[in-house]
Amino acid sequence: MTKPNKTTSQPKKGLHPRNPHRARYDFPALMKGTPELKAFVKKNPFGDLSVDFSNPQAVKTLNKALLQHFYQISFWDIPEGYLCPPIPGRADYLHYLADLLAESNSGEIPKGKAVKGLDIGMGANCVYPMVGHRVYGWQFVGADIDPVSVKSAKLMVEMNPSLKGGIQCRLQKNPDQIFAGMINAKERFDFTMCNPPFHASMAEATKGSERKVKNLAANARKKGSEPFKAQPMKGKGKPVLNFGGQNAELWCPGGEAVFIKRMIEQSADFKTQCLWFTTMVSKKENLPGIYKQLKALKVEDVRTIEMAQGQKVTRIVAWTFLSESARQNWSKNGEK
Repeated sequence: MTKPNKTTSQPKKGLHPRNPHRARYDFPALMKGTPELKAFVKKNPFGDLSVDFSNPQAVKTLNKALLQHFYQISFWDIPEGYLCPPIPGRADYLHYLADLLAESNSGEIPKGKAVKGLDIGMGANCVYPMVGHRVYGWQFVGADIDPVSVKSAKLMVEMNPSLKGGIQCRLQKNPDQIFAGMINAKERFDFTMCNPPFHASMAEATKGSERKVKNLAANARKKGSEPFKAQPMKGKGKPVLNFGGQNAELWCPGGEAVFIKRMIEQSADFKTQCLWFTTMVSKKENLPGIYKQLKALKVEDVRTIEMAQGQKVTRIVAWTFLSESARQNWSKNGEK
């Protein structure tokens, strides 16, 4: 890994100590590995190299550069309009999961193919499985209800030799089911993870995305830069948004609260097949309802892990149906 320049080494607020993205982006090193990034990098009024984060092509190319530089992902691409997630925050979730798994492994982070994770809603980007496999060597199953996302993820896994044998991509044909059909009868998972749809409707998702783009544009003007002007997507008449996203990636009826409620409810059917069930929770006001439901199901343990990136604070909620002794013996019991 290339060490960041002295002028770009200020840590980002709140990221996990093991997260390699704590330092500011080292654009010279990123451009060396991904030359196409050069077209989007320029100095801001403060003399620092940067990209226009309201430009979806710039964001996508930056992601490609980060995945290549830090994780040796040589091929990464997503279909037009699909979610293009920020890599630093995605990596954070995985590092906190590693800490959680260490508790049942004598304080040591378990690595290698003996550890298996299920990513609910992997998206066309497949970032969680890719980063998790490259950093910790874990095996992954990525699940999604969108055939285009599954096809995209499969292609990237096939095109990257470093991912060979490490990631399976499964299509969930029943959108009402989260774990059924994705966890086979004799399968065990050390963890499940999910970044659930945030919004309750397409209108709400569009409004939120447009607000994000406006904020990014205002920030660019504040720094003396001319913000990117979004053009309509081909044949769709609506503007391209910087991080993209299809319906299932951005919203579901009832939004985050309803999706997580359904996930918790269905996790009870697989209580002995998974060490930790986890999910991201973006809205703090959803926590009381989540805790109430977990208490009603009489889970053995619940954890809330706060994550921060800059001013944005989110959290992971994790729960298990296994006793402390069963968790300590998890790796010794059964084949994975």
